[in-house]
Amino acid sequence: MERSAADISEAVAPWVDGLPRGAGRDHRGVLTLGGVAADTIAAAYGTPALTIDTDVLDDNVARISRTAAEVGADVAYAGKALLFVALARRLAATSLFLDVCSMGELLTAERAAFPASRLVLHGCGKTDAELLAAARGRVGCVVVDGAEELERLTRIDAQQPVRVLLRVNSGIVASTHASVRTGGENSKFGFALSEAQGAIRRVIEAAHLRFAGVHTHLGSQIYDSEPILGGLAAVLDVAAQAAALGVPADAVVVGGGFGVAARPGASDLDVAATLRILAASLAAGCRQRGMATPRLGIEPGRAIVGSAGTSVYRVVAAKRHGSRRFLIVDGGVGDNPRPALYQGYHHPILASRESAAPLETATICGRSCENDELVVAPLPADTHAGDLLALCTAGGYTYSMASNYNRFPRPAVVFAGGGEHRAVVRRERDDATLRNDVDE
Repeated sequence: MERSAADISEAVAPWVDGLPRGAGRDHRGVLTLGGVAADTIAAAYGTPALTIDTDVLDDNVARISRTAAEVGADVAYAGKALLFVALARRLAATSLFLDVCSMGELLTAERAAFPASRLVLHGCGKTDAELLAAARGRVGCVVVDGAEELERLTRIDAQQPVRVLLRVNSGIVASTHASVRTGGENSKFGFALSEAQGAIRRVIEAAHLRFAGVHTHLGSQIYDSEPILGGLAAVLDVAAQAAALGVPADAVVVGGGFGVAARPGASDLDVAATLRILAASLAAGCRQRGMATPRLGIEPGRAIVGSAGTSVYRVVAAKRHGSRRFLIVDGGVGDNPRPALYQGYHHPILASRESAAPLETATICGRSCENDELVVAPLPADTHAGDLLALCTAGGYTYSMASNYNRFPRPAVVFAGGGEHRAVVRRERDDATLRNDVDE
């Protein structure tokens, strides 16, 4: 999957001529994803269909892995962004670690034969079953989120030593939507900095726990490396406390949340440059604190899969009310709740054809029984029922948060690359939405 460094250029444009990286148009003007026409995808798998361009996915993995190897950092893919067996299996063939935060995600990784030593258990409200899985060696490390969770972990009868990262809340508030902000006093995540030393002591006291390092995470869609650097400084202070107690940190992890360009003309946060800055700051900070340099860790999710994903919809109705033009598609909040939850933006493209008609603002809505507006953006004025639309940068936090609201079936997920395509998650049948009902 990974390519040699010589095959990978340093910089890529996330958008080219109004299309996301990897997309194009065929001789008919139909949008192509991974070299596969959108109408081919729609015919084979129905719509909506989340299409993952594996060429873009592999390139994202290769770029981040290359820089991480250069600076001596570890990269863990944040499974919460998107996870299914075929993706986990594909990532298992790389050097990446994998973060899981539920028993379902852990079982997905295990079905894919992902090495347990490269699995990291996350979550701010772990169940006893999840902690027991960590104690039974089904993951390589557990990120402990708070004092009560740590106490429960100390009481579990472990069959082998359990490596523990302590997640601290650095108090830094990143400039992002409140719903995806995971640092600061209004966030539920992690130990307060004032609790960190006591937590380290508790790990030391527990015979079956091994202190592995410190973790922090600030949020999602962060486009400025400064708050991430601030988070690093905070965890280094905690790592210094651990060193003073005789348990130097093996790793410091600063999370992910690296911003992805959601529209033409926008830029990603440069992960390679950020990694280099973080590595240099880590080395300098350790020198200042007089301690050995632990290994740096990052946890990108959307930065790996976001730009690789495109949702293909079919327009089922076009209408006007007053000054507003509505295009209703055959998906909505059930397959992509991001716009409703925190105004996530997905740039729309007319996918079934090219049009010379003037652009006119349109509100793209789903067919749910509420005002589930997906995006407001210009589209050709002649866009009509039957047309295919593509919503871009949809790889992260769309299918992974999908539901059966209104008892709509969840969409298929498709791998497309090199002109080939295959389903990796089947489209649900309508009657699958009844699978858990208990008939009286």
